[in-house]
Amino acid sequence: MNHPAFANHHVAVVTGAASGIGLAAARRFAGLGMNVVLADLPGERLDKAAREAAALSPHGAGSVIAIATDVSSIDSLKALEAGAIERFGRVHVLMNNAGIQPGSAILGAQDAWEKVFAVNLWGVINGSRVFAPAMIAHGQTGLIINTGSKQGITTPPGDPAYNVAKAGVKAFTEALQHDLRNTPECHITAHLLIPGFVYTGLTANGRTEKPDAAWTSQETVDFMMQSLEGGDFYILCPDNDVARPTDEKRILWAAGDIIENRPPLSRWHPDYADAFKAFLVKDRPGIS
Repeated sequence: MNHPAFANHHVAVVTGAASGIGLAAARRFAGLGMNVVLADLPGERLDKAAREAAALSPHGAGSVIAIATDVSSIDSLKALEAGAIERFGRVHVLMNNAGIQPGSAILGAQDAWEKVFAVNLWGVINGSRVFAPAMIAHGQTGLIINTGSKQGITTPPGDPAYNVAKAGVKAFTEALQHDLRNTPECHITAHLLIPGFVYTGLTANGRTEKPDAAWTSQETVDFMMQSLEGGDFYILCPDNDVARPTDEKRILWAAGDIIENRPPLSRWHPDYADAFKAFLVKDRPGIS
């Protein structure tokens, strides 16, 4: 890696690190010789993840620690930062990745909405706000990577709480990067990870084998690392089923609902089904 944030002995903190994309990222960072803090809910999954990451580190087990964290609690996030700094001195990479998806309906259970917002949105906002001041102050190059979702951009029907939370992550991370780039002597940048279909515990839905259409968590992290090396803010990941041109057209169509005054979510509206299909096969993306 040529990005200076991933230098040997630099420090990375990853939330949601006990499985999925978070674990894949923690393993990758440890393999690069970074000191890594894995944060997740307490239990054997987190402890096992830390052992897996430590096994890949050229510096041994002392370079990787697990800190039990509930990202829905700002006090728990403050304790995470304090623990990381106490152990390693400073933080260069923060990956706000923790997420849940219990399912929701517009007029469904309030509890589902509150849980999703607490983890998927407030966990990102508070994680960034807790860690960013000290990351800026130490003066070295660093990254804040927030895990969003394509569902926060095209907002498909089916799980509105998740969509709203991830749309908030997009808007917050855009604002965060704008603020960072306008802060004097700041060498921290923010980035939005937008995974495609990734086979994780969050998306398995009872399946025990990865679907052919899905990427692995490691493939997603590999793409993320390449994109960060190139300085990308929007890390728009493809998968084995959807290539970037298709994602671009879906995003353009969603924006076109506003510009052309179509019904919201017209991609799923029967009156616009044929128009959307025709739009997808155009040679060049553009707003229909």
